[in-house]
Amino acid sequence: MDFRISRAAHAQILAEAAASPTREVCGLLLGDGAEIKAALPCPNVAADPACTFEIDPQALINVHKAARTGDPNILGCYHSHPNGRAEPSETDRAMAEDNGWVWTIVADGAVTFWRVKGAGFIGVGVQIAE
Repeated sequence: MDFRISRAAHAQILAEAAASPTREVCGLLLGDGAEIKAALPCPNVAADPACTFEIDPQALINVHKAARTGDPNILGCYHSHPNGRAEPSETDRAMAEDNGWVWTIVADGAVTFWRVKGAGFIGVGVQIAE
């Protein structure tokens, strides 16, 4: 496995997506090294949140500042796909940066994990921690 995610963070991502079936939810994955310890919901400030996401820039700034004082680091982001496909969309491919983040996509009760590689994505192995 490439990463581990806490059971609580995994469940939170699923619950958040289920509670918003017509809008993409989004947030940040926080932790250290290969341990995703928390999922931080963030406002989706995209122009059309029904089919795309944009994490509120202020949320990113706040988490980066907190990490400098010892809080967990950003390991990646998550978002939902109300269309029911837990795989990167063409919009995701156009937005993606190869910054080392884990991209987590949730749809229809499934959670998948990805990394940007070149102009595409590759699947990442993740174990749910006890």
